[in-house]
Amino acid sequence: MNLEKFISKIIYGIFRLTLSVEVNPGRDLGNPKKIIIIRQHNQLGDLLAGVSLFRAIKDTYPGCHITLIVSPSNYPGLVKNKYIDRIFIFDKKKIFTPVYFNEFIEILREGYDVALVPVVVSISFTSNLLARIAKAKIRIGPDKLDGKINESAFFFDRRVTLDWRKYPDSNVSERSLDIVRPFGINTDDYRSEITFDIEDEKIADDFIKELKGKNNCKLIGLHVGAGKVPNMWSLYSYIELIEKLNNTNNVKFYLTGSQLDIEAIMFIKDKLNFFIGLFIEKKIPEVAALISKSDLFISNDTGIMHVSGTTKTSQISLFGPTNPFNWAPIGENKFFIRKSDMIDDITVDEVFKLCEMILLKENQGK
Repeated sequence: MNLEKFISKIIYGIFRLTLSVEVNPGRDLGNPKKIIIIRQHNQLGDLLAGVSLFRAIKDTYPGCHITLIVSPSNYPGLVKNKYIDRIFIFDKKKIFTPVYFNEFIEILREGYDVALVPVVVSISFTSNLLARIAKAKIRIGPDKLDGKINESAFFFDRRVTLDWRKYPDSNVSERSLDIVRPFGINTDDYRSEITFDIEDEKIADDFIKELKGKNNCKLIGLHVGAGKVPNMWSLYSYIELIEKLNNTNNVKFYLTGSQLDIEAIMFIKDKLNFFIGLFIEKKIPEVAALISKSDLFISNDTGIMHVSGTTKTSQISLFGPTNPFNWAPIGENKFFIRKSDMIDDITVDEVFKLCEMILLKENQGK
């Protein structure tokens, strides 16, 4: 046993002796009024794909108050979400700041009927520990994940075994519910959702007005960046696609993104000989509002793909190494293309033909 494993074993042993709770096999939660959900360990896309969990809880317990603990990176997707009553950002960089620490502890110790740690990708010791620190009558968390033992399952009195190896193509929106299904909490509505308001819509409308002017044309948005390089379709392919669509349709384009994507965005903008709008560094609800007013949105497999997935807008998602059956947005007008683990195996012609089919269908529907 190496030193790291030895130290880890000692730490887990101390926590087990001091903070372990007795297992309760019961599945009756009563009628919880206050629920704290700790999901600081997932990325934005993971969290958005699991909005079905929040919907199911609210549908089962309409009068309950939900507090959600998130990380700085996944917080933007849940701003204004109608299923969440309060959000607290768990920022590890601030944890030793007295004011911040006291506020956080006050929230954890406020008193809850249920503390819940959802899991879809990986087990988080930090999330599990926070659920144990929280003052709660019932603590629900994973016992195992796809055969992997949760070494800190002793923090939970209600432990749930999660195993999707028999269903490798199940969508994350469904998997998110498996942690609560044993307790009678469920929904048939797996759609994700972002709540945007009149102010967000006005920002989107102003952008569209400036971009389109008096031109009664189609509006297509694209997101060319991605959090992982293997998930990025070639910028040259995006340029060729935009040019082909521009030559065959009366359409205006815009690109979404942040400063992290700016190099890729400017590369595409500079290569095109016609104007393309830039919707950069905008809040997630504002992006959702703009996409909802578009005719088509095309993106790589990344967080904004899930933002687009919350709207009714037709969508094409491009996949490489990730399983689209797990992660692609759900809906009758939500399409994905995947050829292999190499995203650049997807050809421009394949994406273009799907775009043309979608735009033609929309024209026929009007």
